Amino acid sequence: MGQNQLWRLTLVLCVVWALSLLYGEMVSYWVPLWSCSWPSLTSSSSSNGGDQVNVAVIADPQLMDKTSLSLPPKSLALEAAQFYTDLYMRRSFRSSILPFKPHVVIFLGDQFDGGPLLSDEEWKESLWRFKNTFYLLRKEETNIYYLSGNHDIGYSGVNSRSPKVVSLFEKDFGKRNHRFIAGEVEYIAVDAQTLDGPLQGKLSSSSWEFVQNISKEVMSRPRILLTHIPLYRADETPCGSYRSSPIINQRIRRSDPDQGITYQNYLSEETSARLLELIKPILVLSGHDHDQCTVTHSTPTGAVTEHTLGTVSWQQGNLYPSFMLLSATSIPSWNTTIPPEQAVSTHLCFLPMQTHIYIWYLFLFVVTLLLLLFWPVNGLSCPEPCNRLMSSIGETLRSIMVSHKEKDEDEDCEYEMMWDAEGSMHLVKKASAAPRMMNSSDNAFIGRGNVVARPTARKTATQEGEVSVTVDMTADVKVDDIGKSSMFYRSKAGKVIRRFVRVFRLLAFIAAINLPLYMMLLFKDWNDH
Repeated sequence: MGQNQLWRLTLVLCVVWALSLLYGEMVSYWVPLWSCSWPSLTSSSSSNGGDQVNVAVIADPQLMDKTSLSLPPKSLALEAAQFYTDLYMRRSFRSSILPFKPHVVIFLGDQFDGGPLLSDEEWKESLWRFKNTFYLLRKEETNIYYLSGNHDIGYSGVNSRSPKVVSLFEKDFGKRNHRFIAGEVEYIAVDAQTLDGPLQGKLSSSSWEFVQNISKEVMSRPRILLTHIPLYRADETPCGSYRSSPIINQRIRRSDPDQGITYQNYLSEETSARLLELIKPILVLSGHDHDQCTVTHSTPTGAVTEHTLGTVSWQQGNLYPSFMLLSATSIPSWNTTIPPEQAVSTHLCFLPMQTHIYIWYLFLFVVTLLLLLFWPVNGLSCPEPCNRLMSSIGETLRSIMVSHKEKDEDEDCEYEMMWDAEGSMHLVKKASAAPRMMNSSDNAFIGRGNVVARPTARKTATQEGEVSVTVDMTADVKVDDIGKSSMFYRSKAGKVIRRFVRVFRLLAFIAAINLPLYMMLLFKDWNDH
């Protein structure tokens, strides 16, 4: 009964592992499809979704490279980290974002992690990985727009001395400062890394020239400001309910002697106010912080909401990766005097919590190990329906695991004592076939070589029979050794060893069922084009 229930437990664990892998590697990426939807505009004419443009917004993919971790380039650990990080974003984009069929996709910067420090060859490799991760981005189906981030081209203290990285970015992702129209909303993308740089610098001056030219135009459509670095906010400003990490206050560092920016987590207060005044956006979208934050800025023309999006990667310090669905009006009759909520509407969506999934795998492994190791010998009671279900499957499992059956037979087998011609005694396992019975007259020893057989003694019997078989012996076992062997067989150490052997075999069985499933899921997601 105990062995039957042990195999039933193993079967249950196999099912739990299979369901966990299916959810963690596939089903969890469908959850955003059930919990998210395109937001509707407050205008009744746009409520059916036919008069709006759908925009998916993604922040900080930040593909890992040699600068991401303190690991040697091309090391196995770094390659594994890159693989699983890219795989997560690929699955998220393919299964959680693209099924919404966005008309436009916007990346808010930091496509790479160590852009300014990459060689030309390493830049090409990162670019290939980025395209492979977001492989379904086709120009003929979806319009894609990119912002530059500090991990792409560096802050002004870096890119002013390394114009090469700026050229690489603009060649592969488009201009640093640009604008585009989707529906009846205009999007203004600025290179925030250069705005607080030296005004006499070429990159900084070109960014401000771009902003000033826009301000001189008559605003015929509502505008959305896109900036990688968030606008200024006072220290300890609340970020809303979606924030999961502590608030980070303003930090800014400059280099000598030109005072170029080497790090900043928000734009300066002066720069932020000037942007809002010149562009007059109805909404601001930013990234960089890797965590969600919603704040409201006061301007002379009214309040403006800024949404800072969390990273889309599970390896960038946020346990709750996310993306945004944005609906924008496409009705030409709208003008700039309409309320912002009638022009655009947003919905923040969360992706699978990959760290929690891996923690669950680890927890399940520990529980599996402990159950198999300490499961009672006599088993536990099981309801009658459970007994009937498991018995039918357990019979199949026992027929597969023949070696387990042989182990059980070994514990009930018969042994006999043998003496050789020199008088030494040997303990020999009795043959499984029925021995030939001898008459009482057959008292003569039957010899083969130097060993003879005498009347046998069963391991568990109390009567002596007159059974004799011919046996080959190749090693001498003394009477003292027999006692020690028997004592060890019954000792706690022997039981522990047998228990660990049993656990190893059952773990191997569970792995044999679930590892192919796991590999199939990896292969499917990485090679499905």
